Amino acid sequence: MTEILGYGEDALTLWALKHNMSEILSKLNDKTSPSDCIVFYRPSFGRSGGTDSSEFGEFDAILVSLENIYLIESKWDNLSVSKSEKNIVRPVQGLRHQIFSWYITHWKEKHVQNWKGFVDEEGQDFKKKFNKPIASKGLLAQNLEFVLETLLEHSKKFSGEQNIKNVLVFFYKKRLAAPPIKPEDFTLVAIDYSQDIIGNFVRM
Repeated sequence: MTEILGYGEDALTLWALKHNMSEILSKLNDKTSPSDCIVFYRPSFGRSGGTDSSEFGEFDAILVSLENIYLIESKWDNLSVSKSEKNIVRPVQGLRHQIFSWYITHWKEKHVQNWKGFVDEEGQDFKKKFNKPIASKGLLAQNLEFVLETLLEHSKKFSGEQNIKNVLVFFYKKRLAAPPIKPEDFTLVAIDYSQDIIGNFVRM
């Protein structure tokens, strides 16, 4: 088999999802088996547009277990992030979590295969809350509808915002760096990747 080596946050995220899922779930106190999870890797919801745009960026991953829906941001030490850094999750990333959490909590079974009905019913509330238009059509609406339908189908236990967890996965080399202070409203999952690298590249 061809050996694939990756570099940076994106590669580390995919490596962890492929090889360290049990560790991630354990650190989240989630008893779900990895085989019962669904993962969206870097799902795109457009760029993080301004108030005239319904786009709000992309997560590094969305992990759906039988217990919770985890909205994941990934960061790595890159030997430059101090453990005392306070703004490791930027405001635009925090807003992305708020927006997608809103979509999840307002998406109901009656809206399945009826995106227009969802927009008509919920669009004003979305605009009032975020000062942005709801995604009404195009690729963004298609991606949202697919992801939301998949979440609803997979996680019937999901019944409100308490089941949506914001997660920061932080990758670090144990002897050279340390995890940062936990951002507000996020669960911090720290993963030491020092044993799986060649130079500065991780084995995929």
